[in-house]
Amino acid sequence: MALKPVHQPPAAVGFTAAILALQRVVFSRIPRGFALAAVWAAVGCRPAANPAGPGDASSSTGADVVKIDGSSTVYPTTEAVAEEFQKAKAGNVKVTVGISGTGGGFKKFCRGEIDVADASRPILKEEMDLARRNGIEYIELPICFDALTVAVHPENDWVDAITVDELKRIWQPSAQGNVTRWNQIRPEWPDEELALFGAGSDSGTFDYFTEAVVGKAKSSRGDYTASEDDNILVKGIAGNQHALGYLPFAYYSPNSDKLKALAIDWEKGERGAVPPSLENVLAGTYNPLSRPLFIYVSLKSAERPAVKEFVTFYLRSAKELSAEVHYLPLPDRAYEMGLERFAALKTGSGFGGVPEVGLPVEEIFQREPKSH
Repeated sequence: MALKPVHQPPAAVGFTAAILALQRVVFSRIPRGFALAAVWAAVGCRPAANPAGPGDASSSTGADVVKIDGSSTVYPTTEAVAEEFQKAKAGNVKVTVGISGTGGGFKKFCRGEIDVADASRPILKEEMDLARRNGIEYIELPICFDALTVAVHPENDWVDAITVDELKRIWQPSAQGNVTRWNQIRPEWPDEELALFGAGSDSGTFDYFTEAVVGKAKSSRGDYTASEDDNILVKGIAGNQHALGYLPFAYYSPNSDKLKALAIDWEKGERGAVPPSLENVLAGTYNPLSRPLFIYVSLKSAERPAVKEFVTFYLRSAKELSAEVHYLPLPDRAYEMGLERFAALKTGSGFGGVPEVGLPVEEIFQREPKSH
């Protein structure tokens, strides 16, 4: 069953001029059955007949509140987990989930304003420094995989695959104002304007894509339609026959009737062009655009029973719920390692503040986390 995002009225945000409105993305989901009942039992919860809705720290019900913000890419999984957790807690705990982008979420997290940050890339050096100055320690937890997808309009009949070098020629800073038509990429492509859509600069997707394609995080042309709201990118690409853009797989998959995904030819590989799919991510063949997604948990918050219980529930239920919203679950052993890391309250990041492309999730857990 396809799960399609729908819009609700946006909350005002202002991290970049490109964010005209951040809309809350709500995924309709089917009942989840017995697998989540086992998770409820494992973490000591029992499902309630009437789920509690999101609340805030001043909840009149006296319920504890778990505050989460950050990546729109990670949002579908976190929202699904939050929904099930609130059902299980029968209104005793409320979970709020915002979507201010990975960078926006880390700003709040490193100031101690939220309990958990959703992130579509690892924490950066400047964010680690801000957290340290504010006395914020954190636990880094991978939760699922994404196949970052390059898409065009479904009526585009001249391109089915594209090389990473061609993507670099389109998206590198020097392309601004210079590479503006399709036939500048390949002469046999039409002499039509290239309409570009991509993540806003406060998005972890922007950081990862530019690192993987251009070779340097945040290095990109600026003359394109940018948004941290992936639904805006879906609408833009679907509405222009000459469009090209990039977005998370979870936003492409339920809209595959409106978008056409391109196979990616990574010259370092030997397989030729590989289409985005969860199977290809798991096989390690969809490079360099497969990536792990994360949550970061404040150590101080993790001492609160509600947060501890929520994160444990998250790691135990992410396998089912991430697949439900079109992401690829981690291997079972990776979730076990995540539970072990969280139980031990092992703080820091395995990346040293620098994004890396194509890193196996097991290696992330095997690295010694550092906070500087």
